[in-house]
Amino acid sequence: MAQTNHTSVPAQPQALRADSDALSDGAFRPRVVPDLEPEPPSLAAASEEFGDELPADRFLDRERSWLAFNERVLELAEDPTTPLLERAKFLAIFASNLDEFFMVRVAGLKRRMATGVATRSASGLQPRDVLDLILTRSRELMARHAACFQNDVAPQLAEEGIHVIRWGELTGKEQARLATLFRQQIFPVLTPLAVDPAHPFPYISGLSLNLAVVVRNPVSGHEHFARVKVPPILSRFLEAGPQRYVPLEDVIAAHLDELFPGMEVLDHHMFRVTRNEDLEVEEDDAENLLQALEKELMRRRFGPPVRLEVEESIAPRVLDLLVHELKMKHTEVYPLPGPLDLTGLFAIADLDRPELKYPKFIAGTHRDLAEVESASPPDIFAALRERDVLLHHPYDSFSTSVQAFLDQAALDPAVLAIKQTLYRTSGDSPIVDALIDAAEAGKQVLVLVEIKARFDEQANIKWARKLEEAGCHVVYGLVGLKTHCKLSLVVRQEGDTLRRYSHVGTGNYHPKTARLYEDLGLLTADPQVGADLSHLFNRLSGYSRREAYNRLLVAPRSLRDGLINRIKAEIAHHKAGRPAFVKLKVNSIVDEVVVDALYRASQAGVPVDVWVRGICALRPGVEGLSENIRVRSVLGRFLEHSRVFVFGNGGEPEVWLGSADMMHRNLDRRIEALVRVADPAHRASLNALLDTGMSDGTSSWHLAADGDWTRHSTDSEGRPLRNIQEMLIDARRRRRGPSAAT
Repeated sequence: MAQTNHTSVPAQPQALRADSDALSDGAFRPRVVPDLEPEPPSLAAASEEFGDELPADRFLDRERSWLAFNERVLELAEDPTTPLLERAKFLAIFASNLDEFFMVRVAGLKRRMATGVATRSASGLQPRDVLDLILTRSRELMARHAACFQNDVAPQLAEEGIHVIRWGELTGKEQARLATLFRQQIFPVLTPLAVDPAHPFPYISGLSLNLAVVVRNPVSGHEHFARVKVPPILSRFLEAGPQRYVPLEDVIAAHLDELFPGMEVLDHHMFRVTRNEDLEVEEDDAENLLQALEKELMRRRFGPPVRLEVEESIAPRVLDLLVHELKMKHTEVYPLPGPLDLTGLFAIADLDRPELKYPKFIAGTHRDLAEVESASPPDIFAALRERDVLLHHPYDSFSTSVQAFLDQAALDPAVLAIKQTLYRTSGDSPIVDALIDAAEAGKQVLVLVEIKARFDEQANIKWARKLEEAGCHVVYGLVGLKTHCKLSLVVRQEGDTLRRYSHVGTGNYHPKTARLYEDLGLLTADPQVGADLSHLFNRLSGYSRREAYNRLLVAPRSLRDGLINRIKAEIAHHKAGRPAFVKLKVNSIVDEVVVDALYRASQAGVPVDVWVRGICALRPGVEGLSENIRVRSVLGRFLEHSRVFVFGNGGEPEVWLGSADMMHRNLDRRIEALVRVADPAHRASLNALLDTGMSDGTSSWHLAADGDWTRHSTDSEGRPLRNIQEMLIDARRRRRGPSAAT
């Protein structure tokens, strides 16, 4: 599932500063550290290290695997046991995911093919074969998606009194009401654009809805083509009556004669273009990273088209014109039943009909932070001096833990400094507000803002400027490396000593998504973690070259090697007769060197469990290669987002959590951090969590060696398997009492 935010680019700021003493002129320059990013290990080198060569066809194709992930999202929409408005939401999520897939993955592949730099994939497929597979499979899934809405979800919504209908299904009274709305609020913002020798074919912006209109001059008899853009600032579906919704484009289409007075409107057809919207910033050559990114954001609007969606009733001559003018191929055209762009179903899914949604759940304060006898906010620093706190969102409240941690730090006069990474946050972020309050109170505040977070670039530029204007030291990390780690560090004066309090998480500091994403976080006053974070922040903001840490594994230097060394250790434990296993929970696993290490562990007899939400390039269950590997996927109410790594370690399990997925970009081109979990109870809890997710008694999808996923939601007698997310919700409700269910 993908969720993105888009904001406008604010005005030019004052110069950004890397740190108060970093540059004498105060102007920000990206720091180039060319030897900081290592070359990814080669597969040949990995094979030599382990011994025998592995089969060449051992990797699944990552693009096919991503499409399989989105198919699992679609299956939730198709599932009649999913609450109805949640089914509508999953339809919208599927559409949004696929939009981003075409904007980034398909566009990137086509760009590499056009420039001659595309190479055979790790799965062995040639670039053209991968593209053909993508287009064919996408077409099948889009047809299923449209059929699910047309034939299943929309009729069931109608049975519940929620009607998503077309113009011809409206009553005369409803049409009259919408006609008035059209003249007062829609007509003034429309701009019909003619296409003729004096008017070239207009630019069609990415993901915009458009009407292709054919009109005829009654005097000359000549036919003309025009384009009308559906304004994106207006509601996607207009309410014609109580819970009766009609697409905005239908209202516009019904009044085209008012846009072309004196002309005969012969025909109209909806279409939608997807463009390449991935960013390419040549950082090493950029004097100012912020300005380079802003320039690239402007160029994003004009990326080449990669997909053309049209209503299946479109006239051939109109389609030919669109294909010709957009310089596309007919293989890139996707005819679908209307309405197009079902991301608009997010608005329908948000209707206030609680009986058609998942039961409401309100997260509670973590028991180690709760003040049972007091209504006052908990003293988080006092709690952390007693013990580490392992948070599991959204079951544990983000606002009364992580957000409260930063709020308390901002207000506490004993706090001297706060250091924070921000990859994504919300538009009205209380995290940003707390950092600003801290800076205005005279505390030293360092904020590492990753302004290259995909599709949040403009929002992050805005927050970077706001923070800098408030007196925070705002930096952007290292050129060539995205900063993706999720870290907070608070330095507090306590008597004659300084104590450091830390948070290391798997998810963004985003209060809204923290209610929807499953994530883990560790709050701790452990001196080793505090020292590690101090060194890592110094590396990000200054010129530190420290690579060794006490309780952290940090990409790009030590994270991959650290994990592979632990996989090797499990092989040694197994050969020595000691308890050995490897358990991973990640969003995606693609990195070939890590996958090969897991294959070697399987060949040695070590059981390997992989719980993955999205892409998986690993083939489980292959005789002689991976028969000791199981792969499961869980999708549901919450987006599974945490990353956990558990190793048997001879009977004393070692557990790590953090921000890194097993992908090239995470291990080679990002600053990522995993923290070792020290508390035995926390280690046991996370080990049990992974066991439950991988259990045959838990509802999940199982991956086969051929890359196909099969959903297992009932047992052999047809009884529903346990839903791990509902289990965790029920556990929190029981802990808090009956009021937690409201």
